[in-house]
Amino acid sequence: MNTYKRLLYYMKPYISRLCVAIVCIIFAALANLYVPWVLKDVIDGVLAQKNMRMLNTIAIGIVVVFFLRGIFYYGQTYLMSYIAQRVIIDIREDLYRHLQKLSLAYYEKRKTGTIMSYITNDVSALQVALVSSMVEIVQESAILLGSLGTMFFLHWKLSLLTLITMPVIAQAMKVFGKKLKKTSFVMQERIADITSVLQETISSVRVVKTFVREDYEIERFKVQNQSNFRAQMKNTQVMATLTPVVEFLAAIGVTCIIWYGGVEVVNGRLSAGELVAFLVYAVNLANPVKRLSRLFGDVQKALAAAERVFEVLDTEPEIKEKASAIQLPTIDGKVSFKNVIFEYKPNELALNNISLEVKAGQMIAIVGPSGAGKSTIANLIPRFYDLKSGKIFIDDVDITDVTLDSLRQQIGIVPQETVLFNGSIYDNILYGDLNASKEQVIAATKAANAHEFIMAMPEGYDSQIGERGASLSGGQRQRIAIARAILKNPRILILDEATSALDTESEKIVQVALDKLMVGRTSFVIAHRLSTVLNADCIIVLEKGKIVEQGTHKELLQLNGLYSSLSKIQFNNHD
Repeated sequence: MNTYKRLLYYMKPYISRLCVAIVCIIFAALANLYVPWVLKDVIDGVLAQKNMRMLNTIAIGIVVVFFLRGIFYYGQTYLMSYIAQRVIIDIREDLYRHLQKLSLAYYEKRKTGTIMSYITNDVSALQVALVSSMVEIVQESAILLGSLGTMFFLHWKLSLLTLITMPVIAQAMKVFGKKLKKTSFVMQERIADITSVLQETISSVRVVKTFVREDYEIERFKVQNQSNFRAQMKNTQVMATLTPVVEFLAAIGVTCIIWYGGVEVVNGRLSAGELVAFLVYAVNLANPVKRLSRLFGDVQKALAAAERVFEVLDTEPEIKEKASAIQLPTIDGKVSFKNVIFEYKPNELALNNISLEVKAGQMIAIVGPSGAGKSTIANLIPRFYDLKSGKIFIDDVDITDVTLDSLRQQIGIVPQETVLFNGSIYDNILYGDLNASKEQVIAATKAANAHEFIMAMPEGYDSQIGERGASLSGGQRQRIAIARAILKNPRILILDEATSALDTESEKIVQVALDKLMVGRTSFVIAHRLSTVLNADCIIVLEKGKIVEQGTHKELLQLNGLYSSLSKIQFNNHD
């Protein structure tokens, strides 16, 4: 019920429409109660007494009632659909907004397809609980209560006999409801697994084809698909058992009515028309119970999806701003690490007691073997993760004392794997500063050595580049990323192996653009290729999360340590 209450809370802005919709649902449902009463009057009045006036009244009444029912039905359908769609949009937006606020660690622990499934499959499943189920629950409840009230009016003893099976039916629905919720939750998990496999294989189709792993991926998909099938069938088994059980219990009640009602008619205490009407109302009573049992299963499925959605909404970001966080003013770019210790997993140090001072405008190179902690330093400056201990200062301000937006707005990152969005070149560059003018965009592009190749394309800056920039070469993608960073105009620049994936010719072009980008900024250059960092003001050499050497290229060569070894290996190989 708590989950359903949270869903209903989303209806609060639309409460006036909901009230009108419920009124329409009730009146549309009550029209069904008119027919059994008409049957009683036809049998006891028209047929028994040959009353033509009553027949004419009944005929006109049927036309009027069902005309009004049509109007109410339209009202309930339109209003409930409107409310449900608005609520679904609101939940989806809340979920997406919350996902944007979650820390990087959240995404690293979960598959992309699973996260996508929350927003698509799970949120869509909520519509069942908010539209179809709610309409039918209100409608069938109105029919059930109306039928029950009329039955008591006709014959209260017979009505009490009818109610004997109700507690048993309620208990059956409770037992089966728990099973349905469990199987529905598993079912949603299996659907998320399928989405995850699809996302992985489609986004990595080039790798699949390169390694000729189509058959392997087909088998992997079949495994997940079969797992989903088993979960679906388990849910179907429970549903297929619930409905017959409820129908059987309801049939016992109808049987009791027929037998005892027949006795009452024979003894003259009940008319034939009243018995027929009572039986129809009893069927009206049984049908809502049967439909409500089915709806109960549908609602349980929807609530399983809702729990997954609310689980995400209840997840707290690992990186939080202090209540007293201030806006970081425009910075010079001085960066200080003070005894920084960091670990991704407990008791597995990624950085061990790192301390360094970087003056504003300096170019700092960070080198070392794979896994030494180079990218970790890059991730800590914009506070993508929080430290285990120690402090990081920018212009002598602790980065945990400022808002995340004001911090990250002044930091630019050019990663090894360039991420571009499906759209135009212009829009991708504008992403660096959404308020920039066209002239500023072009100036940034020229500075990144990208203007010429863009203008050579058929539609220039309006050229569509496909998903992740698929229509561009690696060097072109990287230069667009650099133009985007130039447009952002950050005071601190992080180049995370920005040229390592490029060929020699592209690297030279991109490196010229990077050199322009670094002018006047504090730059952290993470590199495997030492040729790109020879002119750095200071080179930091990491090994196993510790700074083992630091100095200029010449100074480090004279130490004849790790940097000297790396340098000899690379430059000898180059020769």
